[in-house]
Amino acid sequence: MKQSLEELMAFMPPELVAEQLITKLGIEITEWSAERVIATMPVRGNLQPFGLLHGGASAALAETLGSLAAGAHVAPDGMLVGLELNITHHRAAREGLVTGVCEPLHQGTQVGTYQITVRDHRDQLVSTARLTCLLRRRPGR
Repeated sequence: MKQSLEELMAFMPPELVAEQLITKLGIEITEWSAERVIATMPVRGNLQPFGLLHGGASAALAETLGSLAAGAHVAPDGMLVGLELNITHHRAAREGLVTGVCEPLHQGTQVGTYQITVRDHRDQLVSTARLTCLLRRRPGR
């Protein structure tokens, strides 16, 4: 049975919920499954010194979406760790929301690889990323 992000975070101590990067960056998950994860993130509050969306914020959005997709793939009996994240920044975002879409490239028993695109409020490509995760299932599952 799939749990919502809110249901998963309900098991965390309240002081840890407030410390999650997803909370600090303002990431809102709008769709979540092993086949596709979509989320938005505000540009405001996630800027670098020149007034553009920080590349690290885009990378954090990408890793969040890929990790959620990998988690959905191994749930409820598995866990994952990120092995590699690479990201290419194509254009600057200066305002509004960016939307990340994650889809699997490969979902194996030990490794999952995910492609994430980030687009601005005009649907222009801001960045593309690829995340590879090590997948582990509990023995006997």
